[in-house]
Amino acid sequence: MSKVHAFNEVAEHNKKDDCWLIIFGKVYNVTSFLDDHPGGDDVLLTATGKDATDDFEDVGHSDDAREMMKKYYVGEIDSSTLPVERKYTPPATPPPAGNQGSGNLSKILQFLLPLLILGVALALRSFYQKE
Repeated sequence: MSKVHAFNEVAEHNKKDDCWLIIFGKVYNVTSFLDDHPGGDDVLLTATGKDATDDFEDVGHSDDAREMMKKYYVGEIDSSTLPVERKYTPPATPPPAGNQGSGNLSKILQFLLPLLILGVALALRSFYQKE
């Protein structure tokens, strides 16, 4: 029976002298393979601390590479401990033109009112200086 590992436990193995990966729900200790990996050790080290399945699949590994993985297998990942993937949430869309709401009007007035007062003050100053 395979050992089941929690995500936090696997994520701690993220160094050159101790490197574990999660691929297809399985945990692999690839520490001894780092120097032999054709893509270099950085590729494997950057895949730690997450589910590296997509990284693995994006490269398109050969059947031989998939077979080789068996010797690095150390157990299964407890899927209930995997962090929830963050999905991109777009910002709220602004209201349609002409329906800006009082919040935007307030911001505009905070900017324009001092300019308006300054303009009136300069106009009055100029008017009284001519007299």
